[in-house]
Amino acid sequence: MTEEANPMGMLTLRTQAMPRDANAAGDIFGGWVMAQMDSSCGIRAAERAQGRVVTAAVKEMSFAKPVKIGDTLCVYTDIVRVGRTSITLKVEAWAQRYLTLRMELVTSAEFVMVALDKDGKPTPVPPATDMLTT
Repeated sequence: MTEEANPMGMLTLRTQAMPRDANAAGDIFGGWVMAQMDSSCGIRAAERAQGRVVTAAVKEMSFAKPVKIGDTLCVYTDIVRVGRTSITLKVEAWAQRYLTLRMELVTSAEFVMVALDKDGKPTPVPPATDMLTT
C-alpha cells in the first residue's frame, strides 16, 4: 500500500477512536477500523443500490500505521464498479491525529457489496441517477 498525499473518494464516515476500542498500549484494534470501513461501504452502497446491501468480500487489507486513542478515523469511499447485483468500492481509512490537522493513511481495501431484495436474495442494482452517480 502506497501512501497518497490526499484521501481518494467521498468522506463517508468520521468517528473518534476511544479507549474502549484500544488495547493496553493505546493502539486501536484493527477489527474496529475494519468495522468502520464496512459501515462506510454499507452506507455508500445502500445509497447507490437504493436498498439493502450486505458485504460479500473484502480484498487485501494491510495496516500501514496505527490509530491511537483520540485520533479521528476518517473513512473515504469510491464506487469503482457496479455489476448486476454488486457494487465494488475502494475504501481508505485515514487517521486525523489528535488535536492536529495531520492526516495519515492507515489502510485501504476493496469491499464488494451485494444488493438484496426484501427476501434477502440478490437483486439488480438500479441504474444510476444524477444524485447517485458513481
